[in-house]
Amino acid sequence: MADVIKSLNLLETLKESIENNKLSDVKDAVEDLLISRINLAVVGDRGDEKATFINCLLGLGPGDDGSAPSPSPAAPEEVACYLNPKHPDFRLWDLPPVPSTSPFQPEGYMEKVKFPRYNAVFVTFTQTPHPHSVEVFLEARSLQQQTVYFILFTSAKDTEKNLEEKRKASLVALTSHGVSLPKVYLVRPSTLEKLDFPGLLEEMARDLPEIRAHALLLALPTLTPTLITQKKESFKALVWAAASLSGGVSAIPVPFVASMVDSSVGVRILTKAQSSLCLDNESVERLARQRGADPARLKELRTCVLSVEVTKGEVKKRLAAAEKEIATVSSKLVEMAMPRHARSVSRSFAAMLQALNGAIDEMAADAEKIMAAALGKGK
Repeated sequence: MADVIKSLNLLETLKESIENNKLSDVKDAVEDLLISRINLAVVGDRGDEKATFINCLLGLGPGDDGSAPSPSPAAPEEVACYLNPKHPDFRLWDLPPVPSTSPFQPEGYMEKVKFPRYNAVFVTFTQTPHPHSVEVFLEARSLQQQTVYFILFTSAKDTEKNLEEKRKASLVALTSHGVSLPKVYLVRPSTLEKLDFPGLLEEMARDLPEIRAHALLLALPTLTPTLITQKKESFKALVWAAASLSGGVSAIPVPFVASMVDSSVGVRILTKAQSSLCLDNESVERLARQRGADPARLKELRTCVLSVEVTKGEVKKRLAAAEKEIATVSSKLVEMAMPRHARSVSRSFAAMLQALNGAIDEMAADAEKIMAAALGKGK
């Protein structure tokens, strides 16, 4: 997400579906966001850099369960898949390097690795992109698959001058092979918050279908403070959709709506928020290992009880408290948020909105404190 506008755009889309009485569309959007269904592929030589990159995208360290090993056990032409342990429908596919032998047909390689099934593809290299990789990129563009990106892996030894020289050489190579307005992103696999990776995420947010961009955002680890803010805004759009369904804004029966009336949906959303914001014990301990921080100290920074554990009892308590306080909620705010024909059910809507949004604000604040402490220790 480039900014909060992305979340507001999703919110407007959801509101339009409610206005048009398409609750099934809203239900599908809620489920999609809760599942975080997205497929990313990484093309390139199978070495330490590629394995580290994949693991950082998954929020894993070397040796963690489910992490990509180096050297890769996959056969040279085999496609390997790695699942995010917290978001199993976020899948990272390790694609074999594009063959350097000639003659080469990009269509054959793309068919073999099932190129169209990936929502985005990273073409990685350490010096300059191979001409055959450029052919794959151009073929993907000709098929209207726009979400293919060139990534130049860097190391801590690279100087600023050296990095710019590498970028310039790569851009020249891409231009010479027919890529107009080429872009190359400098990425340090072990520290994705540095260099160009945050900018690449912004580019992907513009290129991906909006629901996929949100799914990616929620599944990524908390790499930067900006990502935490963007996750918070995305969860608030999700809360709005869930609260709308909970309010019973349509007479049309939708099976999913029945479960929205109780606290179970609140537990699902806040459990997703806890894992997305990397607040659970396992995620905090993993972050501490990666940054050389004290895990006990990081855990102490969680002041919201839901950051530590999401329970139905706590969610029910917050919903009940919101019901009691609902008289203090601005009626104007409710009128602005709810579709015109649904204002009679604004009490249920406002209670869930107030309870869950308040919880998400508290959890995001905890995530910001933990990230600041971990990054400070890493520095």
